[in-house]
Amino acid sequence: MDGQLDVVPLAGTTVCGDAATAADAIAVEHLSLLGAHRRPGGPLRVDDVDVHTDWTDPTGRLLDEVTAQAALGLMATHGRASGGPVRLGVNYVSTVAGVVVAQGALAAVLARLRGQRPGSVRVSVAGAALLTVSQYLAAGSARDTDDTGEVSGPGMPPPFTSLDGVVFEVETLDPEPWRRWWTALGAAPGDTARGWRAFVLRYATAAAPIPPALHEITRRRPFAQLCASAQAAGVAVQQVRGLSARRADAGPDGRFRAPWQISAGAPAGALSDLPAGRLPLYGVRVIEAGRRIQGPLAGHVLRLLGAEVTRVEPVGGDPLRGMPPMVGDCSARFLALNRGKRIVEVDLRSASGRSTVRNLVDDSDVFLHNWAPGKAAEIGLDSTDFTTSNPGLVYAYASGWGDERGTDAPPGTDFVAQAYTGLGEQLRPVGVPPAGSLMTLLDVLGGLVCAEGVLAALVTRQRDGRGQRVDSSLLSAAGVLQGPLPAARPVWGRWDTPTPVADGHIMLAAGSDVMAAETALGDAGTLTAREAVSRLEAVGVRAVRVCPEPGELAGDPIALDLIEADGCAFVRPPWRFTS
Repeated sequence: MDGQLDVVPLAGTTVCGDAATAADAIAVEHLSLLGAHRRPGGPLRVDDVDVHTDWTDPTGRLLDEVTAQAALGLMATHGRASGGPVRLGVNYVSTVAGVVVAQGALAAVLARLRGQRPGSVRVSVAGAALLTVSQYLAAGSARDTDDTGEVSGPGMPPPFTSLDGVVFEVETLDPEPWRRWWTALGAAPGDTARGWRAFVLRYATAAAPIPPALHEITRRRPFAQLCASAQAAGVAVQQVRGLSARRADAGPDGRFRAPWQISAGAPAGALSDLPAGRLPLYGVRVIEAGRRIQGPLAGHVLRLLGAEVTRVEPVGGDPLRGMPPMVGDCSARFLALNRGKRIVEVDLRSASGRSTVRNLVDDSDVFLHNWAPGKAAEIGLDSTDFTTSNPGLVYAYASGWGDERGTDAPPGTDFVAQAYTGLGEQLRPVGVPPAGSLMTLLDVLGGLVCAEGVLAALVTRQRDGRGQRVDSSLLSAAGVLQGPLPAARPVWGRWDTPTPVADGHIMLAAGSDVMAAETALGDAGTLTAREAVSRLEAVGVRAVRVCPEPGELAGDPIALDLIEADGCAFVRPPWRFTS
């Protein structure tokens, strides 16, 4: 990765130790990009703080990338649209855990700068993995499950395919352009309406049963015609790119730009001292104006680290608050990322509403948002608008594309970004048609990367006494997940994917002795998951039961101490700081 930092948050800091896992390697790389000096050898340390990456679950069982995906609900979520668990062909758990480890290290550095001396930070990889499925965990464990909000019926998710074989994603955040487009293409009103509901809910449900008739319509028309009609209707189109096209975006080493751009602002004071026994961000005031997942998750992470987060919502509240299933009067999915935040409702179209937000930001330490490009400047809430009134502000913008695509780019949303970055070829093995995931991979990782950048900026403010601006994007998050790009798509054998058993599936750890597994299992389809795992363990082969639905983790010992129940299951902080 090439650095994009005008400041060096970790100048003078030393990262010691060997990166024993892919997660540690990412954490060390990010801390190095932020200016830390690398010194190999021994366990991982940041100056005098021990950093432990814990790959065991609460039962003491050792996990790896694939068993973590299986046991903690990621395979179930990724495969929901296809009717069964599907392995992610990228090291998603390791990548997320690496960013979370870096967050913990940065938080410990900040705590030290604020007068405390944490001796260690321990990061649960299982806890980090659960953060990625937190909205699905909350929805699946809600007591009120009579109405889940999900769409049923025959259908298949995007992407769509044209007559001339072009595979593409579409995006619109408004039902009217959707209706105009499909009406112009001759779709029946009923199919258009059902398709919209499935399409708009795909972010929340990880499924999108688009009526087959709509897919058939696109297959009968050339791509150029579909693009022209979509543009006329106000619908964005993004062709699904492959890895060969994505390589053109990378550097000579196959890596991408640093995941954040951080620049210094005006001189200002430091944060207050940190009282003993408090979390690293105690006393830090955050204003978050986020939509969907990326922005809210960034605010959520900062809150888990001790910040006081105030969320700006439209008058009447965020519409997603009403998405079933409900916990009391609020959506379980919404609460998974927004529980514990103070809420302020404002009309940003009015001068008084904008003034309210400005006053909130003027009295805060961090302002983060993921608005559409240009909106902040249009309404007078860009970083330069606070240079005089709040020079110490850490201003964070979590965008879709950053500055890497032009003004004619489609909306920078998760599934469009997946299509652009060629993730479909990495997620699925050779022999399976490439396709993105309806699990919001980049929204989640983008939110985590944004929070990581904010932590680095807070460290810099504490050291240098200057405000900071942090820019990150879904595209930069994709670069973290994809770099360095592989030479080819994954190739998997029988035991590299979930194995069917009598009551579900099991997943073997990577690198398992497949001959021993075959001998131990015999006809696996006649065994329960418990029996199969027990037989494998008896011959020294590690395996786990594949979680069939994230909501079931609420009662599973594998998630004990990693979640808490309050009307539904919520994920606890994945870090533990000790003095």
